[in-house]
Amino acid sequence: MNSRQRRGVVLLLLSALCAVGACAGVFAVIEDAESKTGPGTTAYRLRTDVPAYQDLKADAFEKVSVPKRWLPATAVTDLSALRGKIAVTPLRRGSLLQSDMIVARPALEPGKQEIAIMIDAATGVAGKINPGARVNIYATYDAKEQGAKPVSKVIVTGAQVVNVGKLTPFDRDGGRARGASAGSRQAAGEAVPITFALDTKDAQRVAYAESFATHVRLALVAPGGDPGVSSGDRTYTLDGDK
Repeated sequence: MNSRQRRGVVLLLLSALCAVGACAGVFAVIEDAESKTGPGTTAYRLRTDVPAYQDLKADAFEKVSVPKRWLPATAVTDLSALRGKIAVTPLRRGSLLQSDMIVARPALEPGKQEIAIMIDAATGVAGKINPGARVNIYATYDAKEQGAKPVSKVIVTGAQVVNVGKLTPFDRDGGRARGASAGSRQAAGEAVPITFALDTKDAQRVAYAESFATHVRLALVAPGGDPGVSSGDRTYTLDGDK
């Protein structure tokens, strides 16, 4: 084989290699395009805003197809996962539903019962108490109710909040009219129905306070914190404050 023939063979080999490289490039582009626009995986997008701690319903979502390459590992692909769940944060319209956006609604433990009372929105809730929270419940009684001196008592410690209702206007002068507690009779205002999971004794304490206390207030306990209150600190009077 002379030099001219050798050069021809080399050029043919180079041409073949270039052709193979070009084909590989075309296949890579096609594969990339298919991963972006090819068959998608089912996901769900919010049709509307959903407030935090609200029950999730299937009609709040629309089914969409998302390329598998771009689908987050936490994406919800089956709406049955919503059963018994609530939004853990405010969900915005157009957002893709993901498992870290939802949590299970707090369940009622054996031996517990649910009891709901109206709590003054300004002094008892302040927008920071949500389902799953633990609170200490305080009740204040005036001198007329006590027959002696005004007193503040911690009636329940570590109460589990099961549900927080909507802000409701009420007339305190009318006792329970429009949702007010009988013990809150000062002026028109707003209250929030709070549902607790309590044992029988604590439920009785809350029911009594809701009926006869001047005010019932909630104190949020830090997550993982000790809600316990010593016996000496459960009752407070101004005269006893030294």
